[in-house]
Amino acid sequence: MPRLSVCIEMFWPDLPFEQRIARVAAAGLPAVEFWNYSNKDVARLAQMARTAGVAVAGFVCEPGFALTSPTPIEEHVQGVHAAAEAARTLGCATLIVTTGNVVAGESDEMTRRRVQRKLAAMAAAAEQEGMTLCLEPLNPFVDHAGYWLTTMAQAADLVEEIASSNLKILYDIYHQQVTEGKILVNLRRYVQHIGHIHVAATPGRTNLVGGDLDYATIFAAIDALGYAGYVGLEFRPSGDAEAALTEAAGLL
Repeated sequence: MPRLSVCIEMFWPDLPFEQRIARVAAAGLPAVEFWNYSNKDVARLAQMARTAGVAVAGFVCEPGFALTSPTPIEEHVQGVHAAAEAARTLGCATLIVTTGNVVAGESDEMTRRRVQRKLAAMAAAAEQEGMTLCLEPLNPFVDHAGYWLTTMAQAADLVEEIASSNLKILYDIYHQQVTEGKILVNLRRYVQHIGHIHVAATPGRTNLVGGDLDYATIFAAIDALGYAGYVGLEFRPSGDAEAALTEAAGLL
């Protein structure tokens, strides 16, 4: 059965993050995740997670949205080491990686070579640290205009070329439904490269029931494929947050 994680960036926005962790525990879900860590009290989050008996499934490796830019490779390598230190405090080993936007006036191949060099160096650092990087394609049509990495095929091509067991893909089913569809086809095709999954309804990025996607079927397929990672509930609940979590868990 897929293990669910709650993205606390999108639930209970009026509460401090520590209290959001307690809400996840009260709802009976096993894990939380979030975006940036540098704007949070990592030690306090770790203490709350331990107290609540909740795991931390992952967070974003910083600097985010910068692989396509001409930032030095070393900046990204140091970003992995710094994120790994926070991850160990949190008892976590998954770091989410975003690429950034298309570079105006630059060929796609030139951008790709830059991203590949940075990812290869970051994967080597992740191996030293015992971390797994999860590279995330996003949709450029609704949420991330101009984003460079948009399809699972693009992400898999980079992962296969770098060939590191410490570099995988974050399969965000919401984003991929917006971008290209083929949810179950791509799930089955690339499952060996998937290290983390995000889910939300389309359209609207909200509760899992009532949108275009049949998440009961998707969860069953994830389970049948033997995927052992977390499935992150990265959506904005419409109505009662706890009811949305219960509804999502019921789809398992």
